[in-house]
Amino acid sequence: VQLVESGGGLVQPGGSLRLSCAASGIIFGIYNMGWYRQGPGNQRELVAVISSGGRTNYADSVRGRFTISRDNAEDTVYLQMNSLKPEDTAVYYCNARWSTTNYWGQGTQVTVSS
Repeated sequence: VQLVESGGGLVQPGGSLRLSCAASGIIFGIYNMGWYRQGPGNQRELVAVISSGGRTNYADSVRGRFTISRDNAEDTVYLQMNSLKPEDTAVYYCNARWSTTNYWGQGTQVTVSS
């Protein structure tokens, strides 16, 4: 199983980034997919999740700014991040969860700074 994130980088406050997570080795369509992040000195926290049926949920801190989506034909989940703030700086991790199985990507760094 592999979850490979991409799209991170350095962006100025107010800017946008789109993260991608390409999955392989799983039946992607049955998995609930999520994005988590871990900032400096912080615990890993939920950012957004999308169920196998397409239902979404967001952390209060990102609701209205971030959008999670999935393309089951491409086995990929996305996180569109707009109006980025310095406090969004973190390593962002992709997660795939179904029943008792739980997989993580290696993470991609997002830095919001002027």
